[in-house]
Amino acid sequence: MKKRNKQGKIGKWGEEVAVKYLHQKGYKVLERNYYFRDCRNLKRGEIDIIAKKDDVVSFIEVKTLKNPGELISPEEKVNAIKRRKLRRTAESWLIKKKIPLDSKWQIDVIAIELRDKKVKINHFKNVVFE
Repeated sequence: MKKRNKQGKIGKWGEEVAVKYLHQKGYKVLERNYYFRDCRNLKRGEIDIIAKKDDVVSFIEVKTLKNPGELISPEEKVNAIKRRKLRRTAESWLIKKKIPLDSKWQIDVIAIELRDKKVKINHFKNVVFE
């Protein structure tokens, strides 16, 4: 059995925190850990949480840092390459669910910092794409 590394445990913990946060904000979680695979069944992208509030579907990337002392914040870890993958993966989910691409949807980032047993959550809605 493969052991999950510390970063994996922190990431899963962060996703649980994000789900609770989303429920408190009135979102309905539709799916978690959606994987987009190509025709050869190779993984091409993943979305941590897919949720809906009102009539907008949000594809949410969760980034968690424990005791952040780094020069980069959690949200800055979602670089241009990751944002392109998120967009492609979101579009694949919409197509799979037969939801028109021109419906209301967006990509969000939830950044979580755990420092001295205090949790800080920042929700960045509709992140911009180049």
